[in-house]
Amino acid sequence: MMKKWECAFVRTTIELPDSLFREVKASAASQGMLLKDYVTEALQDKLAKRPTHAEKPWMKFAGIAANDPEMVAELKRIEQIVDEHFEQIEPEQWK
Repeated sequence: MMKKWECAFVRTTIELPDSLFREVKASAASQGMLLKDYVTEALQDKLAKRPTHAEKPWMKFAGIAANDPEMVAELKRIEQIVDEHFEQIEPEQWK
């Protein structure tokens, strides 16, 4: 079965701390993987763990407004702005 990233490639450059690069490269080698395949899999895992619409942390503060149509519309507008400009708020920023 062909994986979705096998049909088209984009060459890019990223800057990583040296120690992280060495750890990632060693981990990929220990698993018999090419570095590009290891990084691709890691990025896909990270994307798969993104919160769904219902899991967005700021929504828990909106419970009171759930029955107010104007507030619901405003929350959706705010959510769209957050999604467009920030994509997601990392969970560690809510601690």
